[in-house]
Amino acid sequence: MEKETVLVGLSGGVDSAATAVLLKEQGYHVIGATMLIWDPSLPVPKEGHQKNACLAPEKEDLQEVESIVKTLGIEFLTVDCREQYKHTVLDNFRLEYSCGRTPNPCVLCNSLIKFGVLPSAAAKQGIKFDKFATGHYARVEQDPKTGKYLLKKAVDLSRDQSYFLHRLKQEQLSHVLFPLGEKTKPEIREKARQAGLVVADKEDSMDFYCGDYNDLLNFPNKPGELVTSDGKVLGQHNGIWNYTIGKRKGLGLSGFAEPMYVVKIDAEKNQVIIGPKSALYSDTLTATNVSWVAGEPPAQTFDCEIKIRNLHVPAKAQVTINEDGSFTAKFTEPQMSITAGQSAVMYNGDIVLGGGIIQ
Repeated sequence: MEKETVLVGLSGGVDSAATAVLLKEQGYHVIGATMLIWDPSLPVPKEGHQKNACLAPEKEDLQEVESIVKTLGIEFLTVDCREQYKHTVLDNFRLEYSCGRTPNPCVLCNSLIKFGVLPSAAAKQGIKFDKFATGHYARVEQDPKTGKYLLKKAVDLSRDQSYFLHRLKQEQLSHVLFPLGEKTKPEIREKARQAGLVVADKEDSMDFYCGDYNDLLNFPNKPGELVTSDGKVLGQHNGIWNYTIGKRKGLGLSGFAEPMYVVKIDAEKNQVIIGPKSALYSDTLTATNVSWVAGEPPAQTFDCEIKIRNLHVPAKAQVTINEDGSFTAKFTEPQMSITAGQSAVMYNGDIVLGGGIIQ
C-alpha cells in the first residue's frame, strides 16, 4: 500500500519539528512547508526583541528549518503568504485597535492563513499531499454517529491550543493531523533530542509579535479623555489603542481609595473609561462573526463552558442564538475583563463547539 503524504507546517520551533518526526515514525511520507509572512517594509524596529515571535524576520527560523529537514531527510518548500497575511491579519489588527477593541490575530491567522493559504498555495505549486499537519496541541476525531469531525482539547491542558483553532471548518478538519494532541511538552522535547534536532531546547514563541504593538499600528496621536463611568474627566490619553480592558499600570492616576482600571473603551467618543475592579465584572456577552465547528449550533439555546481569552478558565454559561446569527451568553458567575475583539470560544467538556468575536 502506498504511503500517505503529509504536508507539515514547519516554523523552526520544536513543536512543528517533532510533528515531522512523529509522522515519519508513523510511516507517512513527510514534506515540510514554511509560510513567509514577514514584510521587510513594515515600519518596525529591527532589534532582537522580535526573536521567537511568529511575526519576525524569518532568516534565523529558516536556517533552523533547513537544519531540521536536512537531519530528517525530507523535502521542503517555502510559501509566500505575505500579501494575504497583510490584508487578512495585519489590516484587521489595525482596524480592531482603531475601534477600541483588542483582537487576537492568531485566531484569524490559523483559520485563514496557516490552514488555508499555506496548504492551498503548496498545492498550486504542484505539491501533492493527502493530509496537512501542524505542531498545535489539540485533537481531531470523527464522530462515529454523525460522521462529523470533532475538534477537542489536547490531553495536556497546560499546552492546549484548541482556543486558537475554533474557526476551522469541517473540510479543514477532515484533512488535518495534530500528532502532539496526546503528548506533553517534555515528551516532545525528548523526541526532538532523540532525532538529533538542534531545536530540541529552543524556547517557545510567546506571541505573534514580541515588540511594542504600536510598531505595527503606527497610528498618529489622537488625544482624548480619561473619564469615570459617570463622566468625570480625570486626564488625557494619546490614543484608545494604547489601552485594553483591565489595564491598571501606566494610567497616571492617583488619589483614589482603591486601584483604578480601564473598564470600557468608547471609540465613538474617543474616551477611555476608568473604574474600580468591581466594574470589570459582567455576567453577559454578545459575540458576532460566529463560526461553528460542526457547521451549525447544537441548539437554539444550550449550556456550555466558555473561554473569553486563551488563558481563561472555562466558565459555565447558557448560550442563546440570536436571529442575526450572533449569540448571547449568560454566565453562571460574573467574569472579569470580558474584552471586545477577543474570541469567546464554547466547549462541551473537551469538545470545541465554536466561537465568535466579543462585541
